[in-house]
Amino acid sequence: MSFLKRITRSNFYVKLTNWEYWPFGILQFPVIIYYGWLSLRSRSLLFFTASNPGIVMGGMFGESKYDILRSIPDALKPKTIVIEKHSTRAEVMDTLTQNRYSLPVIFKPDLGERGFMVTRINNEDDIDDYLKKVRVRFLAQDLVDLPLEFGVFYQRKPSEDKGRVTSIVMKEMLSVTGDGVSTLEQLILDKPRAKLQFERIRPMYNARLKQVLPAGEKLELVSIGNHALGTKFLNGNHLITEKLSASFDAIAKNIEGFYFGRFDLRCASLDDLENGKVKIVELNGCGAEPAHIYDPDFRIIDAVGVLFRHWRAIFEIARENHQRGTPYTSLSEGKRYYRLFKSATR
Repeated sequence: MSFLKRITRSNFYVKLTNWEYWPFGILQFPVIIYYGWLSLRSRSLLFFTASNPGIVMGGMFGESKYDILRSIPDALKPKTIVIEKHSTRAEVMDTLTQNRYSLPVIFKPDLGERGFMVTRINNEDDIDDYLKKVRVRFLAQDLVDLPLEFGVFYQRKPSEDKGRVTSIVMKEMLSVTGDGVSTLEQLILDKPRAKLQFERIRPMYNARLKQVLPAGEKLELVSIGNHALGTKFLNGNHLITEKLSASFDAIAKNIEGFYFGRFDLRCASLDDLENGKVKIVELNGCGAEPAHIYDPDFRIIDAVGVLFRHWRAIFEIARENHQRGTPYTSLSEGKRYYRLFKSATR
């Protein structure tokens, strides 16, 4: 392999030429300046906490995923239970059995963001591995095997009768397709998005790396729809219709104190998505992003523009709620939640 080819196939080059992999601060730097201006106008660094009065810190950090899920109608979410930290494998298995779970299930920390430690648990050994890493209480959630996964962003001002969907991200799971010649390892290393995840997924497929995948056979490498795990985020805003917005407006209005955030969900078809026939695996408040901006074809300048509008909406919703009596969280209380959040995600 030539020197130039080695360079263009390196992880560094892939990340350099695709801004979706750039450090968080590069994209956020101009947004932070705008956030400072909005803070001055609000006379509060934590003005965003009033955007969703029904969620701790408005959903920026420190909120309980379980508490948020409890506010969603049962028909729209998978069964979810809490498992306390420091549980043993036997205790976890006993809890799962009592609640009529069968493996595989999804484990996720009750505190966390950006898919931190969201893990598919296939067997008891996976439980052992998870218990060694998790620092806080966590959730066990039914595995939702519906074929389509989306993130649907919703917003509504308190003074408005109707809300609307402003962003849809379609999630394409990390996978490879066999050619009848290449080994699984070669297929992974030949696909830049998969190659970036090779060290992370190697332990899961170590016994199969030298196998040749039959021509046309598709293998989903990671079943968690998370950008950090290689999922491709695609711009799905063309799916936004008045009917879809009305469907999610009806869902959102059943959630007390919720005005702004993203529904992460799975569904069986686009028709079901439009009609709100979905399974919501997580609801994120103002800390969520309109993730369609991470589409590989989305320009970074356009992404910054979307984030400016995103923060403008947070500011306007929070200001209205504040005028209606919702206080901005104090700095001391905000620091307490931030320390709690950081202790869970280290």
